[in-house]
Formats: sequence, C-alpha cells, structure tokens
Amino acid sequence: MTEHTTSRVRWFLVFWMFILSVVAFLDRVNIAAAGSAIASAYRLSNVQLGNIFSALLVGYALFQAPGGRLADRLGPRRLLAAGVVWWGIFTGLTALVPPNIAHPLLLFIAIRFLLGVGEAVVYPSSNQFVSRWIPTQERGLANGWIFAGVGVGAGLSPPLVTYIMLHYGWRWSFWACSIIGLVAGIVWYLAARDTPREHPLVSQNELNHIEAGIKANTSPTG
Repeated sequence: MTEHTTSRVRWFLVFWMFILSVVAFLDRVNIAAAGSAIASAYRLSNVQLGNIFSALLVGYALFQAPGGRLADRLGPRRLLAAGVVWWGIFTGLTALVPPNIAHPLLLFIAIRFLLGVGEAVVYPSSNQFVSRWIPTQERGLANGWIFAGVGVGAGLSPPLVTYIMLHYGWRWSFWACSIIGLVAGIVWYLAARDTPREHPLVSQNELNHIEAGIKANTSPTG
C-alpha cells in the first residue's frame, strides 16, 4: 500500500464493532423469546423466569467499572475478543442445563449472571477503540454505528430465535447464537489492533488523518 493510498481500516473496524454490538444484544435477549419453552421444560414459574432474566442485568451492571479498568489495561482488541468468546461459552451453556437437574433455577441464574459479567466489557472496549482509532470529528458517526447494533440486535433477535426454535428446538437457538458470537469474536481478533500504528493495512495517509484528529482533541488551548 503506497503512501498516496488512503485506506479505510478504521471504518471496517467500526462496522465490526457494530456486528459485535448486535451479537451482544442477541445473546442478551434471546432468552426472552425462548423463555416460555424454558419455563415449560424446567417447570419454572414466571417469577423464577424473571429472576433468570434479571441475573444477567445484575452481572452486567456490577462489572461495568471493572470492565472499563480492564479495557484501559488490556486494550480493546484482546479484551473484546475474550469477552465475545466468554459470551459464546455461557450462551451455549444455557442450552446445556440438564433437564432433570435438581435445582435448575440456581444454575440458570449463575450462567446468566456470568454472561452479564462478560457482556459488561463491550462498551468500555468500544470507547477505548474509538479513543485510539477515530479522529474527534468522526466520533459521533462511529459511535452512532456502534450503538445502532443495539437496535438491530433487538429487532433481529425475536424472529431469528423464534424461527430456530420452531424448526430445531429452543436449545439450538442458544447454540446458534453461541456459534455466531464465536465466529464474530475470531474475526475481530484477527482484524483488529489496539492502535492504528500496529495495523499492517493502515496506510500512511489514514494514519496521519487519525493521529492529526486525535492530537487536535488533546492539544492545549488558549
């Protein structure tokens, strides 16, 4: 790639952050679509099902600040890749709860809590990515794309999960989400770097543009 060529690596990574945001929301809300099937299979009441739903939110809320701390120390590439693998594992484990286990409620709560812990890293990681990769004048657009994944995930989850449930059973709806997440996380790890200077596909023009925009934001005024 010559010096006069302008690459667009930052926008590919923004797009992939959008994909990961979709996956995060898919893993978060898929249980709502499958809730009635799970309640029937494990003889759970609506109150118990509500406790399972809430467990993810508790884990998510409690680990926002530690997730931000890890994003500062580890960088967005490794932390987000590890987080997506974590989501994939615990989403898959949701479907592996044995049907005749003595206390399924406690196991579901533990799994969903730990899924929430993993999901807590997504937006701290995205903030680190934006601060390192996106010039000040482009951050509104970049953040808009990343957070659009929440709406797309919310709209995609019910029809996708319902379709899989009707054709393959509720367990496969979780395994499918798990596989999607693991693939998305691998792509992110292979494609991303913590800074533009580390990325072999970033042209000199793009690097200059990014660094100039970031320096303009950090330069002292007056």
